[in-house]
Amino acid sequence: MFRCCVAAAAGGMARTLRPLSPASRGRAAAGNLFQRWKVPLELQMSRQVASTGVPGGKGSSSVFALIVGLSSLGAGAYVYKTLKENKERFTSRVTTITTRSQENESSPSAPGAHPEVPSHVPFLLIGGGTAAFAAARSIRARDPGARVLIVSEDPALPYMRPPLSKELWFSDDPDVTESLRFKQWNGKERSIYFQPPSFYVPVGDLLSIENGGVAVLSGKKVVHMDVRGNTVKLSDGTQISYDKCLIATGGSPRNLPAIERAGKDVQQRLTLFRKIEDFKRLEKISREVKSITIIGGGFLGSELACALGRRARTRGLEVIQLFPENGNMGKVLPEYLSNWTTEKVRREGVNVLPNAVVKSVSVSGSRLMIKLKDGRKVETDHIVAAVGLEPNVELAKSAGLEVDSDFGGFRVNAELQARSNIWVAGDAACFYDIKLGRRRVEHHDHAVVSGRLAGENMTGAAKPYWHQSMFWSDLGPNVGYEAIGLVDSSLPTVGVFAKATAKDTPRSATEQSGTGIRSESETEAEASEVHIAPSVSATPQVPKEGEDYGKGVIFYLRDKVVVGIVLWNIFNRMPIARKIIKDGEEHDDLNEVAKLFNIHED
Repeated sequence: MFRCCVAAAAGGMARTLRPLSPASRGRAAAGNLFQRWKVPLELQMSRQVASTGVPGGKGSSSVFALIVGLSSLGAGAYVYKTLKENKERFTSRVTTITTRSQENESSPSAPGAHPEVPSHVPFLLIGGGTAAFAAARSIRARDPGARVLIVSEDPALPYMRPPLSKELWFSDDPDVTESLRFKQWNGKERSIYFQPPSFYVPVGDLLSIENGGVAVLSGKKVVHMDVRGNTVKLSDGTQISYDKCLIATGGSPRNLPAIERAGKDVQQRLTLFRKIEDFKRLEKISREVKSITIIGGGFLGSELACALGRRARTRGLEVIQLFPENGNMGKVLPEYLSNWTTEKVRREGVNVLPNAVVKSVSVSGSRLMIKLKDGRKVETDHIVAAVGLEPNVELAKSAGLEVDSDFGGFRVNAELQARSNIWVAGDAACFYDIKLGRRRVEHHDHAVVSGRLAGENMTGAAKPYWHQSMFWSDLGPNVGYEAIGLVDSSLPTVGVFAKATAKDTPRSATEQSGTGIRSESETEAEASEVHIAPSVSATPQVPKEGEDYGKGVIFYLRDKVVVGIVLWNIFNRMPIARKIIKDGEEHDDLNEVAKLFNIHED
């Protein structure tokens, strides 16, 4: 940088010499005066007089030398005068150059004088979650020299979210909130971060480092997107242009209107669970208060209820869970299985209140008062709202991108494109499923697969999204399920169950797969062929109320075709379920289809 600036200074000085007449410039050039401007004038003149002159004899040489000497003297006087008049400006310029150079050399944030944030990147990923990381890894796999910049509002490096409501709560490490390491159900330890800090390159070195890499600009939010200009603007005013861009902004936890109306005193005792900081805060609160109420009976609410219920038994913490459905997971599981799940959560030490609709929340003395629409009242110290996710689509307005009015999220085509050089993946993507119609999915496996596919397509793959993503939920280490497709309790269902064994638990499943993030081991696998034997009986056996549902398969039907499957305490069989849904065939006897999952094996 210093050399460039000095060159600029020399150019500036050259501009001060322009008033010289053409003849004077010619004489100055002949004497090479400008190139030796630092040499004493007397020495320059002596060198000119000592010149051997031109051919033509002694007299002519003396005359020529005299003429050259006088010309040099005049030119030197003119240059001296010019430099003297511009001395202050020249000195100021050199001082400025030197100061800037020293500042750049001493600045720790600019090694090698590289800018802190590049003004242009080939691949820009907006969002720092699972989908963005999967895309970055996919881009680098197909283009090993790619330079990828992730801009993340989250201050942390990319990490997996499922352990925040599952395994981390079952850790015996008193420093788990700092280490963020946990033991999987199979006993193996790992971090929630996808990669250590050494995996990433410094943002300022991204464009200069050999073979490229992935850099993460943390704690920054993209607030404006110019699609036509291929630029984005950050919250601090920084602008970055891109060649190709991925939007993986995820979603934000919803709140209840009754809580939003309650005021700051209630808001200060509320957790909207989503990020690492939410886990740290809630873990600390669970050690300090006497009562925590979880509002929501879905995946997150039920998982947190079971996790906190463990502390209810060991530390005397009161854990309350309330929701408007008839039972836990009431929107997903058939009623009989939802009721069983509710009893399971109660056995974990949780006071479950179904059919509970919040009317208002207020501060009563030192506690919170939750009033329900049926007149019941619940006193508690802290509230956790787990009532769904709202996709982050704020960029749609400035970018002119379409948002789906039914499911939310950015509408994309089969290749996950919103524009020719803009892709969307993860929770924020509303995509078209060729088997099940337009959908938006909020699960880890979908974030992994859609992010991976978007990354491939950003490097020219042009592959359509056909994958049926799965999701899973664990109610502790001994009860869990995996699901795929449309699992909606409003659909007709058929359940086939069998007696469970010691192998039919989430703990056992992770021992077989080697990972607690089960979708990592089978995320795109699909059975090559499914053969179903003919059967005389065409009437599935309906489970009886109160039955212990050890393990089983629940089929969700639409127009007699299986569109969703829940594997209850059956693990590592998702490729078969994926194949059944992809085939889209009618089945006369679902008991025979259930045998494909080996549910009757001991």
